[in-house]
Amino acid sequence: MRGMLREQERHQWVNAKLTTATTGLWAEAEALRLLQGRGWILLEKRWSCRYGEIDLLLCKANAPVPRLLAVEVKGRRRCGPDGWGLAAFDARKRQRLALTLNYWIALNPRHACSQLEVVLALVPLPPNHRHRPVRWLKVPDLVEPNR
Repeated sequence: MRGMLREQERHQWVNAKLTTATTGLWAEAEALRLLQGRGWILLEKRWSCRYGEIDLLLCKANAPVPRLLAVEVKGRRRCGPDGWGLAAFDARKRQRLALTLNYWIALNPRHACSQLEVVLALVPLPPNHRHRPVRWLKVPDLVEPNR
């Protein structure tokens, strides 16, 4: 029953006309669904502080080394001149994300020893979402923020 409800909710998202406000929510829900299907456990969703916001923060506790995954989600209707919106994740936003991650880790010291990965999820939005897969790009300059 629970799986059926999730599928119905997904169809409601897909069939609804996406506004600017719901676009980000839909893209985050789609990225989260895919990551949870791969065994990741959600720790935080849209966590914010004075430094910025983390769209999704997940962990994989059953790995040999505990892993922490920070995901910046970008939803796009179509491919633009810069691909799927990589220009929207500029150096300033990467710096803010690094500060936000450092602050979150300071507040949650039990995760300080976790292996940290940061990825940018480029999520195609309806009606293109069935024809293009989600692109996952590692953000190398944030993999080990200053702790």
